[in-house]
Amino acid sequence: MTNHLFALIRDGISDPAKPVIETPDGRSHSYADLIARSGAYAAALVAAGVAPGDRVAVQVEKSAEVIFLYLGVVRAGAVFLPLNTAYTPAEIGYFLGDAEPAVFVCDPARREALAGAASGVGRVWTLDAAGAGSAAAAADAQDGTAFADVARGPEDLAAILYTSGTTGRSKGAMLSHDNLASNARVMVDVWRFTADDVLIHALPVFHTHGLFVATNTVLASGGTMLFLPRLDPKTILALMPRATAMMGVPTFYTRLLKEPGLTREAAKAIRLFTSGSAPLLAETHRDWQARTGHAILERYGMTETNMSTSNPYDGDRVAGTVGFPLPGVSLRVVDPDSGAELGPDEVGMIEVKGANVFKGYWRMPDKTAAEFRPDGFFITGDLGKVDGAGYVHIVGRGKDLIISGGFNVYPKEVETEIDGLPGIVESAVIGLPHPDFGEAVTAVVVGGEGAPAEAAVVAALEGRLAKFKCPKRVLFVDELPRNTMGKVQKNVLREQFAGLFGG
Repeated sequence: MTNHLFALIRDGISDPAKPVIETPDGRSHSYADLIARSGAYAAALVAAGVAPGDRVAVQVEKSAEVIFLYLGVVRAGAVFLPLNTAYTPAEIGYFLGDAEPAVFVCDPARREALAGAASGVGRVWTLDAAGAGSAAAAADAQDGTAFADVARGPEDLAAILYTSGTTGRSKGAMLSHDNLASNARVMVDVWRFTADDVLIHALPVFHTHGLFVATNTVLASGGTMLFLPRLDPKTILALMPRATAMMGVPTFYTRLLKEPGLTREAAKAIRLFTSGSAPLLAETHRDWQARTGHAILERYGMTETNMSTSNPYDGDRVAGTVGFPLPGVSLRVVDPDSGAELGPDEVGMIEVKGANVFKGYWRMPDKTAAEFRPDGFFITGDLGKVDGAGYVHIVGRGKDLIISGGFNVYPKEVETEIDGLPGIVESAVIGLPHPDFGEAVTAVVVGGEGAPAEAAVVAALEGRLAKFKCPKRVLFVDELPRNTMGKVQKNVLREQFAGLFGG
């Protein structure tokens, strides 16, 4: 038996001398380097006593070395556990206590601050943004070219990614070798990736988007990544003539649209721009197409499911939708209470099933059982609909559903109307406790030049939305709170304005 996930990557290598990762400092790493360096990390981990199925937790800055470490963990038969670099020592303490990793790799600058959190971990290594530290030193002492991959099958775990935990205790989503490998194969096919592709990679690699969607897709196709430490619009513009694709979150596109150098000429070498991890405003979609001639391809996925849907590579990429279910993925919309499947354009809970769907939550069998239907469909927690043409629309999270006076209000519908008003940059619609209605529809708005006042916003909506959907209040803020992947944190807004109506 081979190492299922890494075998896919090996099979994608057409030329070992070809660059796989290039960094802004001028360094280039070939596929031969990737094989040797990941093998060295795998050998170091095995020498340190890491056994198949052991967890290796990693909280470090983005670098090429992190990718080699990730693949080394996979090749050693262990389970890669990336952790957001923004997590505090207290949060890290929870993750390490829950996952009980055999090794924890952290930034040397944080080693002292994390000493207490990591006190129960048998071995702590370090790795900095330049690729130096005790983890790298351990790999330096090994011959990576001689390492024989530890055999792992399709159902064996390759990674655990913790969910954000905005509504309670964070859960570790267990992702198997085939969850990742099958999804990478599908993305290569659907998005037409080949060894000739060069991807601008400015996403973090502690998240499924940057680590799996972007990295695994390129590795499985034998392509190249222009590996940026973070979003830098000017650097991205400078790299566009060398690239063929970019994967980003909506913030990438809004920031790039502010650059005067963004033109059709600047973007002419790119064949594909994708956006995910958060909804893309229809206005951004339109503005991007007008400036560059390219329609951004939106898709839908989550930590637990990898990618589930995508707008078509060929065909209409409809703004405000996430396209069609991917090959091998079954998607349905059901009544959240009864589980009965709904018809076209009826809003309900989105459920998915396929090789992309995770194995369950780490050490949470009851939670896992509660999130799956008896027929194997995973309950995503996202509200949406499938329109008559088959395009999937995401309306919002189930927890964001507002029930005002007994009526269901889907925030996305209200946000779409507000965002279309002149002078409005963006909005977030939330439900706040109200003594009469139970929840009051409340809009939190970022206004630009010429933004209407609160009364004018409400007046504009009254002719377009049923009265129960119209905001009881419109609050203006300088910016909306977001997490590291650009998702608006509505829980933060609900906490901030909880007492607005005295309910």
